[in-house]
Amino acid sequence: MTIGTKIAWDDTVLPFQLDHSDVRGRVVRLDGTLDSVLKQHEYPAAVEALVAEATLLTALIGQMIKLRWKLSLQIRGNGPVSLIATDYYGPTEDGEPARLRAYASFDPEADLTDVDPFSLIGEGFFAILIDQGEGMVPYQGITPIAGTSLSDCAETYFAQSEQLPTRFQLSFGKSTLPGEADQWRAGGMMLQMMPKASPYASDNGGSGDGGLLSHSDLVDGDEGENWNRVNLLLDTVEELELIGPQVAPTDLLIRLFHEEQPRVFDTQPIRFGCTCSEDRVRQSLSIYGAEDIAEMTTEDGVLTADCQFCGAHYVLDPKTLGVEANEG
Repeated sequence: MTIGTKIAWDDTVLPFQLDHSDVRGRVVRLDGTLDSVLKQHEYPAAVEALVAEATLLTALIGQMIKLRWKLSLQIRGNGPVSLIATDYYGPTEDGEPARLRAYASFDPEADLTDVDPFSLIGEGFFAILIDQGEGMVPYQGITPIAGTSLSDCAETYFAQSEQLPTRFQLSFGKSTLPGEADQWRAGGMMLQMMPKASPYASDNGGSGDGGLLSHSDLVDGDEGENWNRVNLLLDTVEELELIGPQVAPTDLLIRLFHEEQPRVFDTQPIRFGCTCSEDRVRQSLSIYGAEDIAEMTTEDGVLTADCQFCGAHYVLDPKTLGVEANEG
């Protein structure tokens, strides 16, 4: 089997549960989907790494939402990379693929070579937003940027905002075969303690950055022993095992957790997908008045808009927007 071959478990998320330790989790493999996300842009290598990591995290976290829901990650900072945004759209029907998209905003004048990608974010916040559909109030949770990676930020988010001990282990990169174009291969695993009735509470803060909670602050006793044990097992995973392609997700779970009684559920396929359209552009412009529309109109008498996720370019006639621009 060659690395360039399309494999059954490419672009999937496999949910599982470790019955012996009361831990749930997911294994993700993103290959063609991550390729599609990143080829929409020409990012420097450091920005590509951040977008790849955020996309993997979104696939792992997003699998928990229901049909037709939307989960978004937003990472904002005061560094050269000011924004990383991702969207995960739940399947429209059971058995259908979920859709994933992502993009980043960065300072093109900054020197982004030979630097730790995470350091480019600076200080800021990590947010998860869940949109349950029309008529429902979106959920939003925010925690500060913490740790040394986006995975650390996600672990801090679940500890601080949800009080759920959570671990992520990710691996990603480009594979190159003679005579073939570079191809992204990526994989990861998420572990999470099952929710408990009594949330953690402490007046002394946590052991994380700035007193934030970490996953280890939330468990003790038998629960703590179970959590520590499965985390030690996760730490033995190799990067190539996470990415594949020779190791199927089910085989990986047996290799790591065979004594924890792993139980798997239905696999969720994932595809790149953007929801932009001319109708959505028109809807977004409907909040502007005549003077605003006039300012946005080019010398050629048209109004243009670009999708930051997929790069689609829209050209609109201002006269068709239902707003009369002031003359003069």
